[in-house]
Amino acid sequence: MDFIKIIVSSILGGVMISIGGMACLLSEFRFIGALIFAVGLFGVMTYKMGLYTGKVGYILENPPIFFTDVLLTIVGNFIGCLLMGLAFPLDQAVASCDARLAADHLTVLFKGICCGLLVFIAVDQYKTKKNYIALFICIPAFIIAGFEHSIADMFFFSSAGMFNMDSLIFILTVILGNGIGCLAIPAYKKYIEKEEPAPQA
Repeated sequence: MDFIKIIVSSILGGVMISIGGMACLLSEFRFIGALIFAVGLFGVMTYKMGLYTGKVGYILENPPIFFTDVLLTIVGNFIGCLLMGLAFPLDQAVASCDARLAADHLTVLFKGICCGLLVFIAVDQYKTKKNYIALFICIPAFIIAGFEHSIADMFFFSSAGMFNMDSLIFILTVILGNGIGCLAIPAYKKYIEKEEPAPQA
């Protein structure tokens, strides 16, 4: 495992998601902002950058060491988002984060799970079919619905300058939710959906 490569790739992934998050925050029209946010994941998938929500869904089909890859990816994503947040402090981020912290933890968890489901669909469609269509359907859908993406939230809180225990708990809750959501479909396919056995000759 090339730790330096993973960190650098993940920092770039965090930067790309931050760019999408910034564009979304600054857009005057919610739907346009939701659509533009997809540019972040588009860049990540096209150039194979590291992204937590792009990797965590594949834990079940990889050896245990892959979990270390996922953890390093979170660290790299945070560094990228932190740098972008410090470089671009936005008043809109403050208002957005205040609203996020007003939600109870269970709601935040479920918003993270739903986001994870949609992101996995978008990523998996690209990985398996080189199809970007799901990206521009699923990503705007989770933005419009108000679901939570942990890496985007890292940028929002960094841009807002909110570095406290409440924001840490919020981010960790969303990370957990995203992980559950991203793993839901792979777990369903692996353990629940059973292929019909081939007929015997």
